[in-house]
Amino acid sequence: MLQMEREQNEMLLVEDLMISSEKVAHVQSGNPLEHALLVLIKTGYSSVPVLNPHFQFEGVISKTKILEEALGLEQFEMNRLSDIPVHKVMDKEVPCLKKEHTFIDALHKLIDHPFICVTGENREFDGIVTRREILKNVSKSYHESKNK
Repeated sequence: MLQMEREQNEMLLVEDLMISSEKVAHVQSGNPLEHALLVLIKTGYSSVPVLNPHFQFEGVISKTKILEEALGLEQFEMNRLSDIPVHKVMDKEVPCLKKEHTFIDALHKLIDHPFICVTGENREFDGIVTRREILKNVSKSYHESKNK
């Protein structure tokens, strides 16, 4: 029985697991860090995708990166954040997935990240897959196998 649930999860595609781009908080690469920090605080997220004006994925910005940038020698210099664009400090080297990737592809990449961005052929932003979504599927499979 457990074999069947495992095979079902392996057949799931990222497209079936992802949160569509319309529902994902993000910032533009040209936005000031001050705006990005406000988005992160208001949403409660620790990081969000960064898109260019053509809605192509460019990277991820996090509270940690922003606060590191605001840290002066003896105090936080929050006034600096309005002068620095997001693209100057965002993480550019982050893994991505395609819609046709599998559950297992997503699982492996999510080990080190709370979410992975899903992009199209030209890096257009399609959405995200979250660690939470993967764990929900694992939990569901586990409980279904226990009840059989």
